[in-house]
Amino acid sequence: MDSTIISIIIAVICLAAGILAGKFIFSKNTRKQIDDANSQSQKIIADAQLSAETLKKEKLLEAKERFVQLKSEHEKEVLERNRRLADSEIRIKQKEQGITQRLESLDKQVKENDTIKENLNRQIDVVNHKRTELEKHQEEHIRRLEKIAGLTGEEAKSQLIESLKQEAHTQALALQQEIIDDARQKANKEARKIIIQSIQRTAAEQAIENSITVFNLESDEIKGQIIGREGRNIRALEAATGVDLIVDDTPEAIVLSSFDPLRREIARLSLQRLVTDGRIHPARIEEVVEKTKRQIEEQVIEIGERTVIELGIHGLHKELVRIVGKMRFRSSYGQNLLMHSREVANLCAIMASELGLNPKLAKRAGLLHDIGKVPDEETELSHALLGMKIAEKYGENPAVINAIGAHHDEVEMQFVIAPIIQACDAISGARPGARREIMQQYIQRIKDLENLALTYPGVEKAYAIQAGRELRVIVESDRVTDGDSDKLSFEIAQKIQTEMTYPGQIKVTVIREKRAVNVAR
Repeated sequence: MDSTIISIIIAVICLAAGILAGKFIFSKNTRKQIDDANSQSQKIIADAQLSAETLKKEKLLEAKERFVQLKSEHEKEVLERNRRLADSEIRIKQKEQGITQRLESLDKQVKENDTIKENLNRQIDVVNHKRTELEKHQEEHIRRLEKIAGLTGEEAKSQLIESLKQEAHTQALALQQEIIDDARQKANKEARKIIIQSIQRTAAEQAIENSITVFNLESDEIKGQIIGREGRNIRALEAATGVDLIVDDTPEAIVLSSFDPLRREIARLSLQRLVTDGRIHPARIEEVVEKTKRQIEEQVIEIGERTVIELGIHGLHKELVRIVGKMRFRSSYGQNLLMHSREVANLCAIMASELGLNPKLAKRAGLLHDIGKVPDEETELSHALLGMKIAEKYGENPAVINAIGAHHDEVEMQFVIAPIIQACDAISGARPGARREIMQQYIQRIKDLENLALTYPGVEKAYAIQAGRELRVIVESDRVTDGDSDKLSFEIAQKIQTEMTYPGQIKVTVIREKRAVNVAR
C-alpha cells in the first residue's frame, strides 16, 4: 500500500514536470525559466520523496505496534487456555480418586453381602425344615380334631364361615345404621344451619293470589254501559279478553274471573280505560283490548329486564327475559311465580356462597327453574322438562339446564347446584302462608304415607302425625326384632324419599314393644 502511494505521487510529480517542461518548450521562454522550472521540479520531487519516506516510516511503526499488541493478546489467550487445561486435569484426577474409592467400597459391600447371603441361605434351610415338621404336626392335630368332633375340615370350615358371615352381617347393619345416624345428624345440623342462615338473610313477601279480580266502579249506572244493548258490550269484552265478567248485585263492583292472571290484568286495564273514556261499544272494546295487550307485552319485557338487573344476572337471552317478565302474571298454589322465583334465586345464591360454589350460576338457575310454567304454547311435557328444553334452546349453561330439569327429580342430577335449586324451591314453597293446598290433596298424601308403611311385613299399625311431618310405625314384637326395626325404619324412609312428593322432611319412627299381661284373681 505504501509503495503504491509513493508511485502515484512520483507519477503525479513527473506529469507536472512534463507539463511544465512542455509549457516552457512550446512557449519559447528563456533558458533561465527552463532552469528555474527544472530546479523547482527537482525540489518538488525531493519533497515528495521525503514525504514518502516519512509516511513509510510511520506505517512501519504502526505495523510493528499492531504486531506487538496481537502477540501480547495471543500470549494471554495461550496462558488462559493452559490454566483451564490444568484445572480440568485437577478435576479429572479428583473424580478418578472418588471413583476408585467407590469401587473399593462396593467391593467390600459385595463381599459382605456374600457372607450375609450365605447366612440367610442357612437360616432359610432351617426354617423350611421346621415348617415341614410343623405341617406334619398340624395334619396330625387336624386328624385328631376331626376324629373327636366327628366333622371333616371342610364341614367345620363351612360352619365357621356361615357363623362369621351372620355375625359380620349383623355388625355391618349396626355399623351402617350408626354411620347413617352420625352422618344424618351432622348433615342435618350443617344443612339446617345453612338453610336457616339463607332464610334469615332473604326477606320474602307472602301474598296469596286468587283467581278473581274485583273492579270497583264509581256508581252502578256504569254497569248498564258495560253490559250494553242486549249484552253486546260485555260479550265483546269477554270474547276479546277471555275473562268472565260477573255483574251481580254487589254494589259498585264487577268481578273479573279467570284462571290466567295475565288475562285478568288485560281485562282490568281495558275496562278501566273504557270507563274513563266513556265510549263503550264493540269496535272500541276491541281497539282498547289490542292496545292494552301491546302495553302489557311491553310491561312484561320491562318487568323481566328490571328483575334480571336487580338480581345481577347478565347475558340472558331476550326471550328468556320476556318469559321471566310473564312470571309476574302467573301463580302456583296461589303464590306469585315471579316472587317465588326471585326468592329461590336469592336463596340459591346464599347457599352456593356458603358451600363455596358459584353464586351467580346458582342464582341464574334459581330464577329460571320454573320458566316451564309460562309456555307460549300448550304442551304435554311437565314444566321441569319444558323449562329445560326452553333453556337449552336459548343457549343456557349446561349446569342451569340440568338444574331446571332435575328440580323435581325427572332427570338425573349431574351438577352440584341441582340439589341446591331443589332444596331452595322446597323452602320457598314450604314457607308458612306461601301456598294454598287443597284439603283433598293433603288428606290423600297422609293416606298414601300410612299405606306405604303398612305394605311391609310385620307392621301392625301406622300413623302420620304432626301434619304429615312424622310417621310412627308400630310393629309386631314376635315378628320383628330390634335389628329389623332399624332396618325397617331405614327402608321406609328411603321408599318415601324415592316414591312420594312432600314439602320439608318426614321423620320415620318404628316402635317395637313386648308386653307381658297376667291377671291376678
